[in-house]
Amino acid sequence: MPWSVRFRWSAALAAVALLMADLPAWASSLAAWRVSRSGQLELRTSIDVRPQAFFEAGTGFRGPRVWVDLPGAPSRTRTVRGSGALREVRIGRPDSFTTRLVLEFAPGTQLDPSGLRLVGTSRDRWRMELPGLGNQAGLGLGEGDLDAVASFGADQQTFFPTAATPLSADGLPVVPRGRFKVVIDPGHGGPDPGAVGIGGLRETDVVLDVCLQIARLLQARGVQVLMTRTSEVDVDLPPRVALANSSGADLFVSVHANALSMARPDVNGIETFFFEGAGSPSRRLAAALQEQMVAISPGSPDRGVRTGRFFVIRRTVMPSALVEMGFVTGELDSRRLADANFRRRMALALSAGILNALQGQQ
Repeated sequence: MPWSVRFRWSAALAAVALLMADLPAWASSLAAWRVSRSGQLELRTSIDVRPQAFFEAGTGFRGPRVWVDLPGAPSRTRTVRGSGALREVRIGRPDSFTTRLVLEFAPGTQLDPSGLRLVGTSRDRWRMELPGLGNQAGLGLGEGDLDAVASFGADQQTFFPTAATPLSADGLPVVPRGRFKVVIDPGHGGPDPGAVGIGGLRETDVVLDVCLQIARLLQARGVQVLMTRTSEVDVDLPPRVALANSSGADLFVSVHANALSMARPDVNGIETFFFEGAGSPSRRLAAALQEQMVAISPGSPDRGVRTGRFFVIRRTVMPSALVEMGFVTGELDSRRLADANFRRRMALALSAGILNALQGQQ
């Protein structure tokens, strides 16, 4: 299932649901929320939570409502008063297993459900654009710390430990904040681990870790990030493309790790694919990504930038590239890809390549 979810609706009620993680009934998974002045609902949740989002059209003297249900009930219910377009925000407890965040809008407020998407931007972050509501009175409400760093407990972390060096966007190229949108596509996932290499190194674990870090780095530079998956779930190729094509994104980057026979540990190297012609924006994106990856991987062969017919770069409508960060079956590459600090450097490298490509679009 794609991580960007369009609302389906009738005249009275619209609803869309994502699968919810199993959490204790007493543990609310909502850590922080904000309705920003730019017209976005932002959520910080427990790791790998799957919210349910709903829309109800206004009738008569009642305005439209948007609400999000999350697993785990809140310790207390409450109402935060707004003004103007946003009448109030309520934190409710519809049952002993659920936290409900309700945005109640004033009568006459126009919300097009076809433009509403609840988007998972990382394992503990969600965002919904509220088209047409930017800079209106009543916005700017919130509770909790949206910028807090998630704690990955032993039962929640991905396959790898956290890098020893903290993740920081300092030194990355700068682009205008709020101007660009990028789709990051961690390859494979769920029952499809992708390639499995030396020491049981799985492609899905490598790419998800790197992509989550890329998302945080780009967000720190003011880039809106959509991810085709943020945890170990199975997402087919067409939904990944559909998410990208419906998002209005400026770039699409699919992240993978290569493989060959386990009998060929001598084969290592980094390569990037694009679909369009030699002078195309996709070719320039691929070159920017390849340059940065090679720079932080001394000794790993530069296998170059080349054309490819992979579905996700052939069917996307924006400049697109697919990167292979190295071989999980390669003696040199696999050791690096299994190292948390190298994956951090790879995330920084790919973020720099993306930001350089975005600078070229200004």
